[in-house]
Amino acid sequence: MTVWDTRSHPAREQFAVWHEVICQAFVPLRPTRTAAEPGFAARVETRALGGVNRARIESRPQLTDHGPREVGGSTGAYVFVNLQLAGSCRVRTAAGDAVVEPGRFVLLDTTEPYYLRFDEPWRMLSFRVPHAHLGGRPDSPALGRALDGRAGTGRVVTALMDALWGLEETAPADLEQSFASAVGAVLGGPAPTAADLRAAVLRHVTAHLGDPGLSVASVCRRFAVAPRTLHAAFEGHPLTFAATVRELRLERCARALADPAERGTVTAIATRHGYPDPAAFSRAFRRRYGVAPRELRERHRNAAPEAKTASG
Repeated sequence: MTVWDTRSHPAREQFAVWHEVICQAFVPLRPTRTAAEPGFAARVETRALGGVNRARIESRPQLTDHGPREVGGSTGAYVFVNLQLAGSCRVRTAAGDAVVEPGRFVLLDTTEPYYLRFDEPWRMLSFRVPHAHLGGRPDSPALGRALDGRAGTGRVVTALMDALWGLEETAPADLEQSFASAVGAVLGGPAPTAADLRAAVLRHVTAHLGDPGLSVASVCRRFAVAPRTLHAAFEGHPLTFAATVRELRLERCARALADPAERGTVTAIATRHGYPDPAAFSRAFRRRYGVAPRELRERHRNAAPEAKTASG
């Protein structure tokens, strides 16, 4: 995480600092102040998420240009997803003009000029997505338009932005791709399918089996989907979402119990894989494998010396 705050500098230096900050945090941009006021209070906080750069910005009235000169000075090709939180942003691109009010967002391609006008203090979330994450340079009528962040695919994008902003920089890479897929759908690419969602959920579940709070609700919050959408992703498969989580946990526990090198107690193994209640774990394990956890462990412990003797 990196934070720039112009208020840590003398008022006479604040706008010059802001000019340097936005070029470091984003792509080449040329700001021009539009209000006669002492100082220039602004703040940018950035967080990486794999190849996606996340930023929360608050600043004063200004013009911000990414013109032909700035396009030529850019070293990467990206799409910015700018979600307006406060104030409004007037956007001008080759496709026309748009006004982005709070709750709406705009997609901007850094390989093309764009011009932003802020007539009042403002705040936004801005996510920078490489073209490579979107399958190449986009050619979409959605670019430069004010898009509704409260309905349809736009709601998925804004819900993901809100959820992803709070995550650490070590968040699973599948979340980065989930966001890129949602942006691609807004740009007119193929929308994420149920198979895509199920695959991403399985990766997340496998990485978090030890979390006793793993549930339909927590996964829906993480992927910004409704419970019915999550359940639909598992339709046509042998196991429901809940049964899948239970099966994966029990398989992990069974492997650990069968490992002669495992020194943890049965209770410790169960807790490590998401079963904090020993009695509930024992019942679930017996139903699945027909024996108690301790019995399975004893079988493998007794079999290990026999196998060693036979091989010797």
